[in-house]
Amino acid sequence: MAVTGRRWAQELRYFWFEDMSPRDVWNPTEALDAELRRRFGREWSALRLRPAHEFTGSAKEALAAVLLFDQIPRNIFRGSACSFATDPLARTITRRAIASGLDRLLSRRERQFLYMPLMHSEAIADQRLSLRLFTGLGRPFGMPFARSHYRAVARFGRFPHRNALLGRRSTAAEEKAVANGMKW
Repeated sequence: MAVTGRRWAQELRYFWFEDMSPRDVWNPTEALDAELRRRFGREWSALRLRPAHEFTGSAKEALAAVLLFDQIPRNIFRGSACSFATDPLARTITRRAIASGLDRLLSRRERQFLYMPLMHSEAIADQRLSLRLFTGLGRPFGMPFARSHYRAVARFGRFPHRNALLGRRSTAAEEKAVANGMKW
């Protein structure tokens, strides 16, 4: 059953790229989180267990699914381990889209979001791929953030700022890094 052609995908892309400003994306508010929860929380819950191949019928569908499974939970579950619950699905969709060349059909701004699940990964191989892809997009499209995410995973093997949410113990070095601003 293909789920990606449904109206939610078009609505989410429009809301993300047309209704929201860059400030909304990078400096979200509780009001925006509530709006995203109201508009897309039901879809996240209903679709999060679907297989990745159902979301890669087109570049725009893959992009919408990555927004739904990577970006939306970071807003609607802010401060909770649920923020990362669908990261594996988002990464799989991203990898499939790249492997089939769907990413090349998107604008640079859209690709920035398609590639983010790799930047959000705690696997060093994903971080290396993220660096390569974001380098191709250029500086205004997240390269400094890709570099800082890579450095965190290269140094610690994970993102220390997630430790408390995920019930992990932090080392002294991780605590110091977070205190010095290693968080996003």
